[in-house]
Amino acid sequence: MVGSINVETRRIALIVSPWYPVPPTGYGGIELMAYYLARELSQRSHSVTVIGRQGSQGPFETLALAPESWSKQLGTLDQTARHSLFLYRAYEIVRKRAFDVIHDHSGPPGILVGATSRLQAPVVATLHGALTEAEGEFLAAIDRQIHLVAISRAQQSMVAGVEWRGVVHNAVDASEYSPVAREEKDDYLVELARISPDKGQHIAIELAKRLNVRLVLAGKVDGDARSYFEAEIQPNLNGQIVWRENVEGKDKAELLAHARALVFPIQWEEPFGLAMIEAMVSGTPVIALAHGAAPEVVEPGVTGWLADDVDGMVAAYSRLDEIDLKRCAEEAGRRFGPKQMADGYLNVYERAIEQSVYSESIS
Repeated sequence: MVGSINVETRRIALIVSPWYPVPPTGYGGIELMAYYLARELSQRSHSVTVIGRQGSQGPFETLALAPESWSKQLGTLDQTARHSLFLYRAYEIVRKRAFDVIHDHSGPPGILVGATSRLQAPVVATLHGALTEAEGEFLAAIDRQIHLVAISRAQQSMVAGVEWRGVVHNAVDASEYSPVAREEKDDYLVELARISPDKGQHIAIELAKRLNVRLVLAGKVDGDARSYFEAEIQPNLNGQIVWRENVEGKDKAELLAHARALVFPIQWEEPFGLAMIEAMVSGTPVIALAHGAAPEVVEPGVTGWLADDVDGMVAAYSRLDEIDLKRCAEEAGRRFGPKQMADGYLNVYERAIEQSVYSESIS
């Protein structure tokens, strides 16, 4: 069997989302992680079923329980009803079919259904976003029924009293990115993130001005961040500061590969930050403020530098040439690849299955 975790072949159901296909055609970080995981597990001869939206495809079984038209109802009054119907249908299917483990990526609503469905197979659930105190209380109440997985230690630290079964970092497929030699890089910084005060684009602009270097801000404007964009970003757009709303696929790979560095001036305790990994596997170091999961992701002097403020980011820029770009890409690929992510989840799956079998044997 391919892979470093030697376990018997398992029947695995991944419950994802009614909103975006697996893999997504654009936005959809959770769906992309589910695709990488399902593909890697399938390559190791596991039987994988992805339960999600119409349009999902890959080297695994897909069950489309939500039509493409539902995506238009995301953010509307019908969102909750559609999501609830999707989860009801998903758990009806896993109840009737013989899976060894169910892996839920749909958040607290799916976790609640999984915890109360009296399934034969254990349910593993990954939390993909920031967690509130109230969500922590909910997770602590059901953590014996559901095998909870965090995407970082920083995410775990957001809540207290929760029994976690593991930490599995997100992944990127390094083969989709194209590092270039240092002499082929252009003299610009890039920030790849939705436009939002939490993402700190105003800090990136201040940094670029102090360094007198070009800055590309790549990301859509959050609906509730329009005033931030109009006050802090738009007045600064000129030849030095550039905004690109939609950057995907090959364009994104080239933008990241040719940048001197990716700046990550995060203003909140972000639980992961996939853009950092995308830059690193592109051979582009990261200059990040030391918030959230950044200290778990960035290896100072190898894949980038951490800073406490703008002064620290200015100092980090002057040390970019100390980083071996080839090693940056290789180290990021080694730590944050689909193989590593699959290894982590297979460990959780096996422990969940063993616990389930033991519970049945003594009941």
